[in-house]
Amino acid sequence: MANYPELIQQHAFITGVASGIGHAQAVAFLAQDVAVFGIDRHVNPMITQLQQQYPQKFYFEQVDVRDAQAISDSVAHAIKQFGQIELLLNTAGILDAYKPLLDTDLASWNTILATNLTSQFLCAQALLPQMLQQQHGVIINMASIAGLVAGGGGIAYTAAKHGVIGLTKQIDYDYAASGIRANCIAPGAIDTPMNAADFLGDAKMAHQVALQTPAQRWAQPEEVAALSLFLASSAADYIHGSVIPIDGGWLEK
Repeated sequence: MANYPELIQQHAFITGVASGIGHAQAVAFLAQDVAVFGIDRHVNPMITQLQQQYPQKFYFEQVDVRDAQAISDSVAHAIKQFGQIELLLNTAGILDAYKPLLDTDLASWNTILATNLTSQFLCAQALLPQMLQQQHGVIINMASIAGLVAGGGGIAYTAAKHGVIGLTKQIDYDYAASGIRANCIAPGAIDTPMNAADFLGDAKMAHQVALQTPAQRWAQPEEVAALSLFLASSAADYIHGSVIPIDGGWLEK
């Protein structure tokens, strides 16, 4: 993992830290001596392991990111714990089983958008005043190739991830001159628990996805975490309002 000394002793708020990309981001940032306040609706042994390994650096709260009050409370707790937050990584998300419009009911639509899009709005809105006060803040939102093309998800997931890109660009446009830098990452096929169904049985779906990807493989969440570190670092200071694909060439087809 690359070393970013400018991140040492900074503080990150990360959603979705119990598994997948969010967990990999927490591990990567902790390894760079960044204190992490993580939230997730699940608690598992990986969370316990981080708490034991980094007792003075990793703090966790069980939070459903669809709960606006819970997010507000957790952000307040994080600021009280650390004094300030320089880095926000909005990573929590769920899939929608590739359901098209006529197979998607309103409850499912609301759940997908609340988890994948509104939670990012809420976290950014809660943390932005403090970032503006210190005239520095980096926001890294998790989009998807489904935010750039159709077919990467169903109607709700695709709409939500397109929304993440718009949210990110507008945040950066509105606040870049005040020291805020917002970008988003657009992953393709990443081997995480969220995609576990593709690997069931003989993993036929996983093999098909790999064959359709120019790089001929799935990526690991640690690769997305490495990109997140770069985007958080001063090396990316002139990257603003951008969508960074990490998709093995999927979008070039």
